[in-house]
Amino acid sequence: MTRSGSSKPSDAHHGANRLVIARGFLEAAQVQVDSAKAGTLGNPIAASVVNAAIAYTDALTATFANKINQNDHAAVVKTLRDALGNRLPKAQETRLTRILGNKDLAQYGGRFMLLADAEALLEQLKEYAQWVENEMSRR
Repeated sequence: MTRSGSSKPSDAHHGANRLVIARGFLEAAQVQVDSAKAGTLGNPIAASVVNAAIAYTDALTATFANKINQNDHAAVVKTLRDALGNRLPKAQETRLTRILGNKDLAQYGGRFMLLADAEALLEQLKEYAQWVENEMSRR
């Protein structure tokens, strides 16, 4: 099979594995928040949140469209929309876009993220994760 664009072929087995990984990133972010003290840097927590969102999205696209996004995280939302069509609620699309919009700042930027910013992203992730879990149970 020839690849086109920023996605690559995948399958439901890979999607199930990515779901487990996504849960791990979510748990890691929650542990980081739970153990945070005043002045804790938010970037590492936000990085875990972003990685969880990507893994949750891969779980959906692998399961429902037999493909995952690769390298171009700006195209993740399009890949998800292609996989789910109208089953992707605008609120979840917005939530995912907001989380992914913090990837460069969290992982590569030279600016510090506040703990409160990371906590807010984690709350967005929890909403997104719950929706993904419900979608995955449909399969």
